[in-house]
Parts: sequence; structure tokens; C-alpha cells
Amino acid sequence: MAGPDYIIEVDGLVARFGDNTVLEGVSFKVRRGEVVVIAGGSGCGKSTLLKHLIGIHEPAAGKIVVNGVDVTRAKPPELNKLRRTFGVSFQSGALLGSLTVLENVMLPMLDERRLKKSTATLLAKTKLSMVGLTGYENHLPSEISGGMVKRAAFARALALDPVVLFFDEPSAGLDPITSAGLDRTINRINQGLGTTMVIVTHELASIFAVAHRVILLEKTAKGIIAQGSPAQLKEQSSDPRVIHFFSRQAEED
Repeated sequence: MAGPDYIIEVDGLVARFGDNTVLEGVSFKVRRGEVVVIAGGSGCGKSTLLKHLIGIHEPAAGKIVVNGVDVTRAKPPELNKLRRTFGVSFQSGALLGSLTVLENVMLPMLDERRLKKSTATLLAKTKLSMVGLTGYENHLPSEISGGMVKRAAFARALALDPVVLFFDEPSAGLDPITSAGLDRTINRINQGLGTTMVIVTHELASIFAVAHRVILLEKTAKGIIAQGSPAQLKEQSSDPRVIHFFSRQAEED
């Protein structure tokens, strides 16, 4: 079981697909209210690790405990109940194109909580306000910018008041100004709600803007080569792999 200070505990995780071992012996903890960035170069297993944390992939070995539930041993009903406490925003945003922005955010409220439409509408508007999308409720995803789609995806991830938010490459494909705006949104959500966040990104600017701690993966090592605050890793590490990562813009996983 994860201790009271930790909402996520990973111990000895092995991620394997056929004969290909992507991650081996990965162990770390995430404190409640912490913003942890999973970073690293191309093919190091960032998104793979995220998908193991939310129970999409089953590990070959090891243990993952999230909010007191052992993901690796939970039966489907227990795992499904746990997933309802997560908010997940994938790289594409994954909004339904036939629904308005407001309807996209309302959808989990109506499906999971079975709220009245009037109640769901009010709550969804509140979530959209939190991410700066007041006034865009009736727009379709095709009618707003890429950055707005990301913000709408954040609002939908917040719909059920999750205990943990998982983001996969939230700034991918966006210009620096839009990306910086998303970083500020992430900070507001964390500071305002105290929500724990696990973010996969290769964007150095975003890492320094939002991360309390970085878990740096490396492909050859098949796991973690460094952990710490962005400043600590950049300024204090003597590992050439860490220095290399923080001295350039890493490629996308």
C-alpha cells in the first residue's frame, strides 16, 4: 500500500512487449499534490509508463499502487472504479468532433455520474471557465484552435474531480506562446485544486514551467537515470546523459 503521503507507488516495474523489454526495474513514488514530469528522449518508454500507471497495459513484473489500489492485481470492477478517479488527457485531445466543447465536457458527467443535464451543464461551464474557455461552449472542436482543443481536453479530464490527472504530451504540436499558456493552466489547476499530476513531455520549457520533480528515462538503460527538480538535474548532475538531455530539445517519444 502507498503511504499516506504518496498517491502513486511503483516498485520494480517491467514493461515488455513480446521479446522487447521497454522498461525494467522502474521504481518511484509520487506525493499527493505533486506535479511529476516523465521525460526522456525518443523511444525511452514515457508513454508506455503512463499507460501502465492508468492500467491500459499490464506489466510483465512489478507493482503499481494508485490511491491505495494495486493496479497490477485489481479485478476489473475495482480497476474500473479506480479509473473513474483519474483524469486523462491524451496527445490528440480526443474530443468527439460531432459534439460541442460543452457537450464533450458534460459527457463523463452524464455517463459516469448520471447527473441531470442542467446540473452537468453548470458544472461543465465551471470546468471550461477554469481553463479559460468561457464563451466557447457551443463551438465544435473543428471551430477552435489546437490550443483551445487541448484546454477543452483538460476541462473534460477535470469533469469528475479526479484525484490524479495524467497528461500525455500536452504541448505537442503547439507554438511556444500557446504552449506557455497551457503550462499556466496546468499550474493554476494544481495550485487551485491541489490535484496530483503526472505529465509526459519532452518540451524543456514546459518541464521548467510546471514540474516539481522530473523522472528522466533513457532508452538504453530501460528505465530511470535521474530524478529531481528540473534545476537540480540541469545544474548538479554529472551524468552525461542527463546533461545531454537538458542541453538540447529532446525529440518526441
